[in-house]
Formats: sequence, C-alpha cells, structure tokens
Amino acid sequence: MSAAVDRLVEVVHLLREHCLWTAALTHASLVEYLVEESYELVEAIEDGQPDDELKGELADVLLQVVLHSEIARERGAFDLDAVAEALTAKMIRRNRHIFAADGGLQQSFPASVEEIISSWDAAKREEKTARASAAARDDVLPSGNRDGGATEGLPRHLPALALADKALGRAERRRALDGAAPEQEDSDGAPLVDFVTEEELGERLLDIVRAARSRGLDPERALRATVRRMPA
Repeated sequence: MSAAVDRLVEVVHLLREHCLWTAALTHASLVEYLVEESYELVEAIEDGQPDDELKGELADVLLQVVLHSEIARERGAFDLDAVAEALTAKMIRRNRHIFAADGGLQQSFPASVEEIISSWDAAKREEKTARASAAARDDVLPSGNRDGGATEGLPRHLPALALADKALGRAERRRALDGAAPEQEDSDGAPLVDFVTEEELGERLLDIVRAARSRGLDPERALRATVRRMPA
C-alpha cells in the first residue's frame, strides 16, 4: 500500500486504541454511517459538486472500509490488505475478457459492450455454481440473498426501485442470451405510462407514491415484494 494508506490505517488503529467512541464501534453500529456516507457520495456526484467535495465524500466512504477492516483484524479475521487482495482477485476473475487466469492480459479484447456483459455474466454464473456446490458440500446456506428468483444475490436492503431496475436488467440480459424477444412493458401489452423524459418519469413515480400513501400502502415494500416474486 502507499504511504498515505498506511498512515490512514495507523490513524484508525490508534483511534480504536485510545478513543472510547471509536473503540465502541462494531460492524453492526457502523451500518447506518455506511448508508449515510454512501448517499452523501451519490449526492456529490449527481449535484456535480467540486472535486474537493467529491474527494471528501470518497474519503468518508473509504473510512468505513478501513474501520470495518480494522475491527475484523482485531478479532483475527482479515485486514485491509486481505480486502484489497480479495477485490483484486475478484476483478481478475470477473473480467476474464481482459485478464487471463494468472492475472496477465489477454491477447485481444472484446469489441463491443455486449460481449463484455456476456463474459461478466458467465463468470458470475460460474461463481454462483461453485458457491452453491461448496455450500452443499459444507452443508451451509450460501451467502447473499437466499430467496432465489430474480433477486438472488442482490442486497436485500436495496431501495425497491433500484432492486427492480437490477432485477429487470438481469432478466433482459438472460432473455438476450437465450435469444428471446424483449419483454413487453406490461402483461396486457398496453403502454404503462406516458413519459419520455426522466423528469416526466419522476413526476409519474411521485404520483404513484402519493396515491399509495392515500391508501395506506407502502410503495417500497410493495415493489420489493413484487420483484422478489419475479421468476429466476
């Protein structure tokens, strides 16, 4: 690691030793800060904030990674180096359109985004199969969302709209790989809503949320439940 990262790890280690508040932090108690800092980073990006602001928000997210790694190190599980090594191995494994199995570069690279996505999805499917086999061998449940269906492997706590978008994207790629026709907008074949721009879409979604509230319904929970019922 660079000297700057080494110093950051040292500072966090010293805070855990000498700051009562920092020492009391746990993986669980840090969750709310991770969510908050992540959304602040999203806000900085979407608002086009100056680079100094973006740098600061990235630093706050990095702090969460370093804190979790330090807490894990203290209980003898892993440290930040191990996290970086795991990420490097994952990037090589998932991006086999760029890297050979030994980490070296391939002799040629895909000429289209479609080829890249196909390669990425194939690598993920192989990982999923390997994890399932290992879980069956060890008689344990695999990690991640275990509900099956379209949301398997996706974080359970994703906002419902984001969860729906990812699940639908998976389904679209699966249909493309199978050579199937794109899915219609709704089951009746009629246009679902009359929007063209994201601003119009936002207004329509707000209308739906407003209508849901007037009926005492939870739109997040409703959409999440519907997406989780989607077939795999």
